Amino acid sequence: MVKKKKKIKKEKKGLSKISKLTTKSLSTVFENFKKNQELKKIKEIKLKKLQEKNDLIKEKKELKTWEEKLKKEDNKLRFKEDDLKLREKELKSREDHQKIENERLIEKDKELTQISRDLRNKEKELQSREEVQNRKDIDLKVREEEQVQKELKEQKRKNRELKVLKEDEDRKKQLEYIKIKEWEEKFDKEQKTKEHLENLREQKLKQRELEKIRKFEEQENPSKDINFDFNDFDVDKSTKN
Repeated sequence: MVKKKKKIKKEKKGLSKISKLTTKSLSTVFENFKKNQELKKIKEIKLKKLQEKNDLIKEKKELKTWEEKLKKEDNKLRFKEDDLKLREKELKSREDHQKIENERLIEKDKELTQISRDLRNKEKELQSREEVQNRKDIDLKVREEEQVQKELKEQKRKNRELKVLKEDEDRKKQLEYIKIKEWEEKFDKEQKTKEHLENLREQKLKQRELEKIRKFEEQENPSKDINFDFNDFDVDKSTKN
């Protein structure tokens, strides 16, 4: 019994030790498990945060891309709006211009209507003046024809007088020409006569000189027969008419 009790005590002690060890191990295991769970959670949280961060970066990129697209679209819209405003402005300007032009055309039409009215009155006035002028022209034409006939008659009379004067002048000129011609012929004849007489006189003088020379030679050389050839001298023996 004692042994059995001792054995039981030993077994209780052993169980107590085992129980302590088991409890300690379980506690350690649990702690480790808790730590592992915490670490896993932390890791999961980190992974989640990293994923979230990556997702956030991706979203930011996508957002930036969308922002750029939106910006482009906004620029396009602004450009279209500006273009639309410009077109509206041009359209308004055209409308204003057209309105002004219409008003101008209306005024012009009124002005043209008045001008047309004035022209009709002017035409009537001009027609009346033309009729008066035509009558005056006819009267003037008749007077001009009468004046022309009168001038023609006067001119014919003057022409006849001029013809008579010209004929008389021609006769005077002819007589004057005849007189001048006769005087020229007479003058030429007198000149020729003078020249002939002058030639004769010169010839006689030369003959006298030759005669003197001959006599002088005869006196110097009485035995020598000297014959002079009068042809050696330039004596004009021809008779001029």
